[in-house]
Amino acid sequence: MNTVKSKLNLLNRELGVIEFNRRVLAQAQNQKAPILERLKFICIVASNLDEFFEIRIAVLKEQLRKYPKSKTVDGQVLADAYLDIVSEAQVLVETKYTLFKKDIIPKLNNEGIHLYFNHNNWTSSQLRWAKTYFQKDLVPLLTPIVLDPAHPFPKVINKSLNFFVTLEGKDDFGRTPKLAVVQAPRSIPRVIQMPSRISPSPYSLVILSTFMQAFVHELFPGMAVTGCYQFRVTRNSDLFVSDDDISDLRESLKGELSTRHLGDAVRLEISSDIPEHLMKYLRRSCELNQEDCYRVDGPVNLNRLMQVADIVERPDLKFPTHIPKQLTINGSIFEHLKKEDILLHHPYESFEPVLNLLREASRDPDVLAIKQTIYRTGNVSPVMDALIEAAKNGKEVTVIVELLARFDEETNIFWAAKLEEVGAHVVYGVVKHKCHAKMMMIVRKEQLPTKGRKKPEFILKRYIHLGTGNYHPRTAKLYTDFGLMTSNISLCEDAHKIFMQLTGTSRSIKLKALWNSPFTMFDNIVRSIRAEAKAAKAGKPARIVAKVNALLEPLIITELYKASQAGVKIDLIVRGVCALKPKVKGLSENINVRSIIGQFLEHHRIYYFHANGKETLYLSSADWMDRNLFRRIEVAFPVLDKTLKQKAIHEGLNELLKDKSAWIMNSNGTYRQSKILTQNAQPSGQQNLLLKYSAAAQPAKRKLKT
Repeated sequence: MNTVKSKLNLLNRELGVIEFNRRVLAQAQNQKAPILERLKFICIVASNLDEFFEIRIAVLKEQLRKYPKSKTVDGQVLADAYLDIVSEAQVLVETKYTLFKKDIIPKLNNEGIHLYFNHNNWTSSQLRWAKTYFQKDLVPLLTPIVLDPAHPFPKVINKSLNFFVTLEGKDDFGRTPKLAVVQAPRSIPRVIQMPSRISPSPYSLVILSTFMQAFVHELFPGMAVTGCYQFRVTRNSDLFVSDDDISDLRESLKGELSTRHLGDAVRLEISSDIPEHLMKYLRRSCELNQEDCYRVDGPVNLNRLMQVADIVERPDLKFPTHIPKQLTINGSIFEHLKKEDILLHHPYESFEPVLNLLREASRDPDVLAIKQTIYRTGNVSPVMDALIEAAKNGKEVTVIVELLARFDEETNIFWAAKLEEVGAHVVYGVVKHKCHAKMMMIVRKEQLPTKGRKKPEFILKRYIHLGTGNYHPRTAKLYTDFGLMTSNISLCEDAHKIFMQLTGTSRSIKLKALWNSPFTMFDNIVRSIRAEAKAAKAGKPARIVAKVNALLEPLIITELYKASQAGVKIDLIVRGVCALKPKVKGLSENINVRSIIGQFLEHHRIYYFHANGKETLYLSSADWMDRNLFRRIEVAFPVLDKTLKQKAIHEGLNELLKDKSAWIMNSNGTYRQSKILTQNAQPSGQQNLLLKYSAAAQPAKRKLKT
């Protein structure tokens, strides 16, 4: 491999992930944000880092094993890059815990919300309650493991909460064990509310580790417990299913899932007060190096404190509850879509119309077939319930289920089996290409106007939903996404061709309106960028605005640089990792890059090109990354209705481009946040949209075009 290029790519991608999490953590530092929301942002960073280590760092460590630094130049480059990455991760973790302990905890205390991490200064009644809870709810589920020649260090489960216990004394067998490991039961909540009768504040919340540290000695009768230190091991959770040896993807995946929680260790989190010799023992037992160990001053599983916001019923300490605007349609939604398209902006507008379309289709005797892609949908899914109902009602139901949707594999296997039980056709997409496109198509038998004919004539008419987000009602309340419902003939024909390609086989398909990966999307994006550059060189107006979660594809970055040099004004809204550097003299002076971190997760991808005044606009689930453009099934769809197009431009782009709380990328790749935020916080783009749609307390009735 090209060593220099490899190291730069690694640093750009992985350090970009850490930089993104710094921006998320800054939301937790925002003194104007509600305190429980600030705590949630800390938990989000903790959760993000879990996946970062489980997947990205795990893959990097696999490469390090393949290219030992002592034997190859490539190995040395990888090792240097790895040290740079984990060094930045260590700084982020330290910042996170300092903020949690010195800022978040005191402010929670001021609001009557106490988190107990130790049992010091507890009253006798509190200790009695805690001891009863420990003996009744914990002891029956605990299995202490003493470490000796007959009991080696256990391979603790991925991300489980564990305790490393030091002992003195002799047991009844005459043994003198020095060390033991106790794993906390995964079925027990990590935050337990103290009863009001003994609570000194409205909310006294005890962390599970507090019970363990207070009463762990009861698990070792006759022995003296001299120390108890919580620790957590993160393991490689990337699934390996060989594309060359798959006879049954679902069965192969099941085999991998059963061992996912016992992959190679990649990170050790441990209490900061553990003695150095015990730290070394743990590190060696997990086969980790010093740089893989994270001493933390607080709970090792901070992400589990997300439960606090659920327990505490204090609306004044949370973001105001948003009730999505409901679109009420009188009569059949099919009749509505014959006359006009519907563009929904989630979470400002409800996801319910999408569910209603699917439910109506499942029960309509004139609907003959439903086809849908599923990437993530949840354990409880009204979407899957409607598809199952449709199959039971005799519809031809075909579902492309992506079994390799990371961390949703088990859920998708479950739903695939449920669909097959009722006679639905279930396929798993294309080997080596994840199906990430969000598509639903309904085929309906409809009667043509008679026009004097004696016998009625029928046609098969298609209706489709194309989205930027998953068919997941819960995330539709948390992520910003667009969803288009239409009966447009060109769009429906293209969707039909893509479904046929996914379930059957095809050498090539020609699409009229949709862009699709891995075939036409990249070429169309590059062609559109070049067209803007050509217009700028000719002295014509030229403009590019793109909103994506990540921008890493090198050829697209090169084309954007060329367009900038040609005079094209380019605005990029990149939530996460961006390898392009803006405002570099002679290279990218006409490019601005901003990142939006807010109450909702910015998720829709939007591509806008001036196109000589035609304003080409495409919505998609595809980031400008190699994997999305070449190794996934993706779809980008245009918004053809002029009014709806302007809605998407204004709400999806313009509101974010004038957002004073945005993070602006500097020419060196770092970010700065507008000082206006701390002086006089103007409404953010998300807040403006919330204000706009808050008038939706009453359902809005849509007038049909005549």
